[in-house]
Amino acid sequence: MGDVDPAFIQDPEFRPKLEFINEAEGIPVINLSDDSKQIVLEIGEASKNWGFFQVINHGVPLELRQRIEKVSKEFFHQPLEEKRKVKRNDSSPVGYHESEHTKNVRDWKEIFDFFVDDQTLVPASSEPDDQEVITLINQWPESPPGFREVCKEYAREVEELGHKVMELICLSLGLPADRCRGYFTDQTSVFRLNYFPPCPVPHLALGVGPHKDASVFTVLTPDDSVGGLEVKRKSDGEWVRVQPIPEAFIINLGDIFQVWSNDAYESVMHRVVVNSVKERVSMPFFFFPSHYVLVKPLDELVNELNPAKYKGHNWGKFFASRNLSNYKKLPKENLLIHHYKVSE
Repeated sequence: MGDVDPAFIQDPEFRPKLEFINEAEGIPVINLSDDSKQIVLEIGEASKNWGFFQVINHGVPLELRQRIEKVSKEFFHQPLEEKRKVKRNDSSPVGYHESEHTKNVRDWKEIFDFFVDDQTLVPASSEPDDQEVITLINQWPESPPGFREVCKEYAREVEELGHKVMELICLSLGLPADRCRGYFTDQTSVFRLNYFPPCPVPHLALGVGPHKDASVFTVLTPDDSVGGLEVKRKSDGEWVRVQPIPEAFIINLGDIFQVWSNDAYESVMHRVVVNSVKERVSMPFFFFPSHYVLVKPLDELVNELNPAKYKGHNWGKFFASRNLSNYKKLPKENLLIHHYKVSE
């Protein structure tokens, strides 16, 4: 679900040999129980200067978070043949899958994906003239018991938090709070369970290589006890390790909101390092709009002095090209938002 620019594969930062990480300054922490005007100001500053922030006092039940962490580990601790019963395939781009090698770098992880809406509509192909729409259905394992129910319940809680955060981000841009809500009527959002087992050769692997998210934004449930997320700081290009705060969520803006904001806010490069001793589970919720949404700069943020920096593109066709083509190993170029950038 992230945008990995092919150029970054050749970048030394993509390889496991990591340079010094500055931990002196972390990403902003925003208390959602503070005064609303103050929250909007803080989110605006965090979105502009970092593209990342953490939120606390968010209202998502801790007990539910503990339950999904428990069933996630139970699922990933099962024998491989059991997990592969729900392995993603040509007809279903969600389910279980293992990490793959990229050049000399291996993403050291296992994944289980599911659509937030059990039946999700997407274009049948990325071809512009093909108007066929298909329904993608989640794959759910029989074991552990209650896995599906916990995942769905938790995803809905995080979704509600995400819409609350989206309203605050819109307000920070001078837009109505509900300006973007209608884009999610038939959402294509995906919830992911990431499992990072202990890595015996941490110098030869990354949990996830440097990338940007293709989402509107991502709400991440981090592992409170084992850190690993690192953000490329906009001010100086330094990699900064995010210090997990108990019960907090990490928010990062994605490519779609970069386009919607007409580059007022940017999607930021991030990566995940591995741990040689401890296992780790993290859970990103990728907010994706309806398949028929035209992704372009919002009209209110475009004028003669600030013309549109991107051509509009259909989200569903982009999704089909990026996801269905990748899973089916079709010879398609990996689309990135810079392909829609207006030449200056």
